[in-house]
Amino acid sequence: MQRAGVRPVVDAHSLAVVGLVEVVTHIPRIYGEYRKLLNAARAERPAVAILTDSPDFHLRVARRLKKLGIPVFYLVAPQVWAWRKGRLPLMRRTIERLLCIFPFEPEFFARHGIQATYIGHPLTRLVQPSASRAELRQRFDIPGGTPLVILLPGSRPGEAARHLPVLLDAVESLRASAKKKPRFILAVPPGTVPTGSSFRERISSASIQLLEGKTWDALVCADVALAASGTVTIEACLLGTPMVTFYRVNNLSWWMGKALVRVPFYSMVNLVAERRIVPELMQDQMTAENLAREALALLENDDRREGMRRDLAEVARKLWGSEDPMEVAASLVEKRLAEKHFAKEEMVDVA
Repeated sequence: MQRAGVRPVVDAHSLAVVGLVEVVTHIPRIYGEYRKLLNAARAERPAVAILTDSPDFHLRVARRLKKLGIPVFYLVAPQVWAWRKGRLPLMRRTIERLLCIFPFEPEFFARHGIQATYIGHPLTRLVQPSASRAELRQRFDIPGGTPLVILLPGSRPGEAARHLPVLLDAVESLRASAKKKPRFILAVPPGTVPTGSSFRERISSASIQLLEGKTWDALVCADVALAASGTVTIEACLLGTPMVTFYRVNNLSWWMGKALVRVPFYSMVNLVAERRIVPELMQDQMTAENLAREALALLENDDRREGMRRDLAEVARKLWGSEDPMEVAASLVEKRLAEKHFAKEEMVDVA
């Protein structure tokens, strides 16, 4: 966005904290960013606000923007269909148009009086490997016929730190039990595993190839992905990579969240499919033994892998909109801006 000319007032990275308990120590800093953003809105009076994700932060912002008379578009709907339905009245009062990226969401929000539009998932137009599977396997020095498992511990350093010890134990278990010894790639965004981290030495000694900033390429190469539940599971789905999903947080956050969340599945792939397609190993179920067992069941059963690929293709079709999602979103915002400009001109003419 900055390369496209957007001037940042608050950097979204400063808000990237996961977990109910984990966020507590970051509240003073986040509140400071909140005040900074509102001060900019008061001073500059934007014609429209487009708030993206981060509902704990942005719904508070939306309430203040509404009082300032600034129309609010919200891109990526808060997952109130899963938990915290108490947010719905606030959303109804403050959000002019909700732009949804999952097909089941507009119907839910319409039932609660919120104008919502399904635009399709933006990743459907973005996820592209840099070369073919064969070329990439050659580039990453993966011999033909060698099974490849990709480890995806999450894009945030905190997620990776929680997940990596179990993933590395699962690698050892897979190496010991697989009939055909697999290769392993750890794919993360740059900086997720800091230089000098104790994990770096263990990754290297386990002969795991570390790839930074090449997740899509690694997914195309892989036979199976061990993927932290989140956006990367959608990326794996769109690329047709069979996967096992997992997630772990602080135990207090887990039990607090478990009491609040009401969904049949945790993985977005399963939620879109409305049935269990990929295994979910959450919290205490996320053990090295369970990860290795589920991965092995896919690695050593061609029919099972192909069946999952067919199911993932079905989910991918649901996520594709008829037009580019960002073009649809932009056209809706442009239409609102044009209406506002027209109304302003009419007021000038009457005066």
